[in-house]
Amino acid sequence: MRFLQAFVLSAMLALLAGCSQNGVHKTLSRSLPSVGDQDATVLAVYQPWFGSSDHINVGYSAQDPGVLEKQVRQAKDFGIAGFVVDWYDKRRLDFDHTYAMLQGIAARENFKTALMYDEPEGEPESSTQDAIVALDYAHNRYFGPDAANGDAYLRFNGRPVVFVWPRSKRTNWDAVRQHLNQWETQPVLILRYSNTAYARDFDGFYAWVNPGEKGWAPDGSNWGKSYLDDFYHKMETQHPNKLIIAGVWPGFDDSRASWGSHRKISQRCGRTFQDTMAEFRHNMSPDHPIPYLLIETWNDYEEGTAIERGIQRCSSNDYGPISTP
Repeated sequence: MRFLQAFVLSAMLALLAGCSQNGVHKTLSRSLPSVGDQDATVLAVYQPWFGSSDHINVGYSAQDPGVLEKQVRQAKDFGIAGFVVDWYDKRRLDFDHTYAMLQGIAARENFKTALMYDEPEGEPESSTQDAIVALDYAHNRYFGPDAANGDAYLRFNGRPVVFVWPRSKRTNWDAVRQHLNQWETQPVLILRYSNTAYARDFDGFYAWVNPGEKGWAPDGSNWGKSYLDDFYHKMETQHPNKLIIAGVWPGFDDSRASWGSHRKISQRCGRTFQDTMAEFRHNMSPDHPIPYLLIETWNDYEEGTAIERGIQRCSSNDYGPISTP
């Protein structure tokens, strides 16, 4: 079985080596569903804010149900099973509306959606209560027993999966977890990988776009190998009972974002996506399975991580072969 895993992923990486922005669609559709006998589910992070005035124009609005339906079908063609959607609870009702539409479409299209709860900025003193109120709202509306289209919500062993994007050091996750455990079904909480004092309250961690210990290189050459090596090592040694959520990305460039600081990870002619995928392949283990592979991202054009329209192709061979972890 391990041979099958390696063979399938090696084939995927080989196919990706020469893909264009058009050709990558076919490549991903052939390859992403096949991650061996561990049954890892392929997900992609979805940004719901395009079409709003405070973000760049990418040619469509996430408030348009026709756009959302097209994106869901395209993602399925890529082999992606669900979107993990950045979500600000009632702080952004337009984003919440987009999520509700996505989950409704997912219910019709045999697709899955999940929330990534973004904590409020500025570390307010109310952040613990904010999290409780927001997650209660999500439970009632999106995945609890009375939720419309609740069958489309992503679940792990029958439990709803909620991703968390941490912003506040004031949130007492002990208190939040104690409250959530009173629900009829306890959620699976997945935190962005960090050295948190509240690890006991989370069921797992997800890797996120990071250049690694050397930081952001001016040419974008630090694609994240050291970060991913550390992530997988720490998950095996320090969190052996937690879920591993693998992260893969095509690159990063925040030059188009109003908050950008000229941080960059070069796509390296498609090799960054290949190399982050190779890290996932190398760290697959029957002793500590990886249930989800998270593509970062589907459509974040402001930070240069979108795969929706393909992955960069160039004719240069300057970057050499795919890295071998």
